[in-house]
Amino acid sequence: MNQFDILVIGGGHAGCEAALAAARLGARTCLLTGSIDRIAVMSCNPAVGGVGKGHLVKELDILGGQMGEVADLTGIQFRTLNASRGPAVRATRCQSDMHAYAAEMQKRVHAQNNLHLRQGIAVDLLEDEQGDVVGVATALGEELRARKTILTTGTFMGGTLHMGNTQKSGGRAGDHASNGLSDALKRLGFSIGRLKTGTCPRLDARTVDWTILEEQPPVIPPPQFAFAGTPPPLKQVSCYMAHTNANTHAIIADEIESGRSPLFNGQIDGVGPRYCPSIEDKVMRFRQKDSHLIFLEPH
Repeated sequence: MNQFDILVIGGGHAGCEAALAAARLGARTCLLTGSIDRIAVMSCNPAVGGVGKGHLVKELDILGGQMGEVADLTGIQFRTLNASRGPAVRATRCQSDMHAYAAEMQKRVHAQNNLHLRQGIAVDLLEDEQGDVVGVATALGEELRARKTILTTGTFMGGTLHMGNTQKSGGRAGDHASNGLSDALKRLGFSIGRLKTGTCPRLDARTVDWTILEEQPPVIPPPQFAFAGTPPPLKQVSCYMAHTNANTHAIIADEIESGRSPLFNGQIDGVGPRYCPSIEDKVMRFRQKDSHLIFLEPH
């Protein structure tokens, strides 16, 4: 029961695609995830696509992947980025209903033949006498073995959550971090780095005065990711934009000066994303700007 052809660690976007692809090719496949109920949950901003990433989603679709179809079925705001520029830099992006996306992808994962789901945390890599990886050991003491092991751990591996000056271990709020694999990879000669991902704050829409914000309507008819899929069926909604001002920047600067920003007080030393920096990072890196955009997006 614990012997497989392919073992996939992690049930996020990459893990679902890897497990589904392997199972469809006839391999006896196991997807090991920290929580079966949380497969395909969208952690940060529940969006699919964008510049660069939108091209990857369409390439996945051509190769038989599921992300494009699921995004089309559960998207609530589609846009074509860089529409005024040449075709090479145009990109499709959608804002997804995060609960509907996870439910649809989970339905496909559960229905896939040859795909076995196991709940657990991988804490070590198993090696044979030649030093080849032959599976993983879990936190419960199980050993899952496979001819090939695929790691798709995302931000969960050795993950730390920063909330103001508070730090705790976690993959995301409400989920356990995956601890142990980092040491196993180091033992095998891999270098380990750390990436910073900033999770957007969740706002109660009932507390926002939408009338003073700049509306960003969806593209109608919405563009699609899946080439052979059906047009997006859900009602399309608008996003909204606000602008920071001098008062906003003064509040942010005061928080940074007081040591309450993990990004600047030494708590975080990882490399952040280039195109979606947090608001305090924008204010400090681009001091010459009097205002920055704030996007309010439904999920």
